[in-house]
Amino acid sequence: MTELATMDFHPQPQAGTARPWAFPAPERGTLDNGLTVLRCNRPGQQVVAIEINLEAPLEAEPAGLDGVATIMARAFSEGTDKLAAEEFAAELERCGATFDAHADHPGVRVSLEVPVSRLPKALGLLADALRAPAFADSEIERLVRNRLDEIPHETANPGRRAAKELSKQLFSTTARMSRPRQGTEETVAAIDAAAVRAFYDRHVRPATATAVVVGDLADLDLDALLADTLGAWTGNTAEPRPVPPVTADDTGRVVIVDRPGAVQTQILIGRVGADKHDRVWPAQVLGTYCLGGTLTSRLDRVLREEKGYTYGVRAFGQVLRSAPDGTGVAMLAISGSVDTPNTGPALDDLWKVLRTLAAGGLTDAERDVAVQNLVGVAPLKFETAAAVAGTLADQVEQHLPDDFQAEMYRRLAATGTVEATAAVVSAFPTDRLVTVLVGDAAKIEEPVRALGIGEVTVVTG
Repeated sequence: MTELATMDFHPQPQAGTARPWAFPAPERGTLDNGLTVLRCNRPGQQVVAIEINLEAPLEAEPAGLDGVATIMARAFSEGTDKLAAEEFAAELERCGATFDAHADHPGVRVSLEVPVSRLPKALGLLADALRAPAFADSEIERLVRNRLDEIPHETANPGRRAAKELSKQLFSTTARMSRPRQGTEETVAAIDAAAVRAFYDRHVRPATATAVVVGDLADLDLDALLADTLGAWTGNTAEPRPVPPVTADDTGRVVIVDRPGAVQTQILIGRVGADKHDRVWPAQVLGTYCLGGTLTSRLDRVLREEKGYTYGVRAFGQVLRSAPDGTGVAMLAISGSVDTPNTGPALDDLWKVLRTLAAGGLTDAERDVAVQNLVGVAPLKFETAAAVAGTLADQVEQHLPDDFQAEMYRRLAATGTVEATAAVVSAFPTDRLVTVLVGDAAKIEEPVRALGIGEVTVVTG
């Protein structure tokens, strides 16, 4: 008789004691040149993340030069007074560093990630890029050509086209927010090295900039390192720019961007609301998550699981711009795509979800799952230095206190079902939503008109 083999099992691992977690608190200081510095020591994070906020907002771009902030941001990595573009890229590569920059409504953001052992060299390169960018004619011309090549592809993308149209619909034609963030073919084509240099000279200076440094900083003399690099950056001490007020028209209406033959319709529904300074923001985040923040939210449950109209629909709030006095605006939106024949039925069901929510409210179970998902995953979400640095830089950009994110999680956990319901219903009133549809107007216009969700206009794609 064959003897049965036996197996020895290792003891099952036991869970450790849960430790309290809070979003990291930074230390704040100022260099001699006026540069504000936020530092956050994160033991074990051997890749240091640096975010630089430059107060060069899109609304500061000269008339007819929309996109100059974007070209300037891209040009920061295209050489300095010491290194040509190829040499600068090679030095970054030797450091194992990644360098990025982009422009948005609040200003320009420059990002650097590098192993802590290579930080001194990489920080010197970053400082040189900010202090003395080359802005060579040939490099600016190349960046302009690249940007012009991107625009037709963006226009052909239904999601990008919907976003462009929604901004145009919500904001006055005189407002910078009504126009594409990175410029149009006409405005980008007018940009040259002189325009980039003039924009840099007018708006980029340490006195109105902030640097966020996050990582394992214990073995560094960060004060000396910052003084030798970013501290050598000079500029005038002009006061920060005033932030002009933003007005928007969210009269309920539908705009169809005609794409003959399109087999899908891109849906983007939006309006403008208050930014993170408003006391309702945490409740609005919670309610919006219940509406369309995940695969189990109400919108997905109906439009995806029950009806099969879409692969997913999301509801979200995104800050567009804030001001030191606590005023600001955020985009409140619902986004997704459906197949062309079901455009009308899908919108009908979407409005029914919103009306049902307004009439009956959220459930305690929905609220509890949302809190668990939003608050419970926070330690994982901010596991990297880059995630922490990016959020701290966002707080600076939006004129929020350094403890905002930590307080946000406390407030989310304390928000009740009734409060979350009231916030999301106020955020998405069924009669104050601008709906943009990118699709085949010949097939979707009449079914959409029949819904009675607002006056319908068709524009060319």
